[in-house]
Amino acid sequence: MSRFFFILMIIAMILTLASLVVGLVGMVKGGEFNKKYGNKMMRARVTMQGIALGLFVLAVMTAGSE
Repeated sequence: MSRFFFILMIIAMILTLASLVVGLVGMVKGGEFNKKYGNKMMRARVTMQGIALGLFVLAVMTAGSE
């Protein structure tokens, strides 16, 4: 079961990185995209970080039971 959580954690980490990069590129370019989506992208990043952290905890907790 910990392998399942580990794979989900990797996916969440990749999605975190993607939302960070899109948010940073939008902020650097500025303009309408940044005004419309800048805050949403940073909130998405924080949410994905929380999910990744939760999956990490679950992976560690289930690793001892295998």
